[in-house]
Amino acid sequence: MVVLERQVFDFLGYQWVPILANFFHIILVILGLFGTIQYRPRYIVGYTVWTALWVAWNVFIICFYLDVGGLTKESDLLTFNISAHHSWWREHGPGCVRREMTGVRTVDSQSYISVMGCLMEYQYIEVLHSGTQILIALLGFVYACYVISAITEEEDSFDFVGGFDPFPLYHVNEKPSHLLLKPTYLST
Repeated sequence: MVVLERQVFDFLGYQWVPILANFFHIILVILGLFGTIQYRPRYIVGYTVWTALWVAWNVFIICFYLDVGGLTKESDLLTFNISAHHSWWREHGPGCVRREMTGVRTVDSQSYISVMGCLMEYQYIEVLHSGTQILIALLGFVYACYVISAITEEEDSFDFVGGFDPFPLYHVNEKPSHLLLKPTYLST
């Protein structure tokens, strides 16, 4: 699953809010799969509602990293404002050369790190991750809606013995009238 890969990199960057969101997503995907296998539409409906929230969360992440509106990627919002950590991709992106500056310390006693030569800026990597999550979630949403309709349609068509269906599936065709046994005195 792509969300597990994302979870690993969020752990490496100490991004606590995305870690929690990814954890809930993993749990609800498992419940949705369980609901599909066990024909439990309530679990699938729960997954479908979560998928809508998951898309909204990923749109928020895209807006966060692209500095849309009042959001800024430099804030500590994704770490519950308890640390100055940022995306792991900020210092470890593809092609990035990371150099720690000796003797230069910031206010919170962390060394200053210079990053140069990245093939892709970290915010675009995060946006690609979120875009991929949105695409997968939309496919899951459509599939979940299909499964819910198939399960509920199957439940509606179930016929109890002596049920309400006027043309039950177990109905035995009667013999044609010329094959029925008739008393001889009634025959002409």
